[in-house]
Amino acid sequence: MKYNKYKILVLSDLKTSAESELKSTVSLAKLVDGEITLFHVKKPIDVVETDSQLSAMRSINEEHIITSKTIENLVQPICKEFGLHIECELALGNAKHEIENYINKYQPDIIVLGKRNPKKLNFIGDNLIDFVLKKHDGIIMIAAKQHALQPNQEFSLGVLNTTEHTNNTGVIEGLINKTKHPVRYFEISKNTNSTLKTETALGKGAIEFVFEQGAKAIDNVSKYASKNNINLMCVDTRNNDKASKTIKNVINKLNVSLLLVGKQKQMLHK
Repeated sequence: MKYNKYKILVLSDLKTSAESELKSTVSLAKLVDGEITLFHVKKPIDVVETDSQLSAMRSINEEHIITSKTIENLVQPICKEFGLHIECELALGNAKHEIENYINKYQPDIIVLGKRNPKKLNFIGDNLIDFVLKKHDGIIMIAAKQHALQPNQEFSLGVLNTTEHTNNTGVIEGLINKTKHPVRYFEISKNTNSTLKTETALGKGAIEFVFEQGAKAIDNVSKYASKNNINLMCVDTRNNDKASKTIKNVINKLNVSLLLVGKQKQMLHK
């Protein structure tokens, strides 16, 4: 019987955190048996500064060579160190247009983005995370530099406001089975006295934290996630009132990598 690997697409801006993001992606790929493609888009305005067509073409060719070398210098040491091949793709054009086209072409199971400074983002506005959430129905990993996943190292998993159905999806179930640490379940609820689950429902050794709904709920989750050294927090972003109301704060306030779980494709995986 043939099994498919999870297709993981890294949307990288090649900035200072790119190495950390790529290592987190390698970690995830090793955990879920995935294959990685890195995709970078260069804006024409960053390349062409002349009205001359000949000069413009020369600038584009030169920039393509320089950027390809930058990607090679980023990717090759990581491939060599961890023994995992990474495909690389480079495009010139409008970032969102090129990304949407590539998502449609590549059909990834998981898209990886780097976590940005929330002070520099308007989540409701025109930014990449919001754009990808709208365009991609699968899983999105937002890789944080702090408490980052490290290839071939143990990790600690947290699960926020997810259902039993979410936990049984291929990637999440695989991660729960792979971690050697007790899974931490975080629940935000109107009633903190009646929502505690049994060990049978949570899984052997799992620990549950229940927080009352309110302005400080996500801050409290972030605090306990840090105390418990969580490397990766799974969050259900499908049509769920809790998720839609808290996703902005979750992305901005949790200083850990996030796995945002959307609609799952029907694929046959290990």
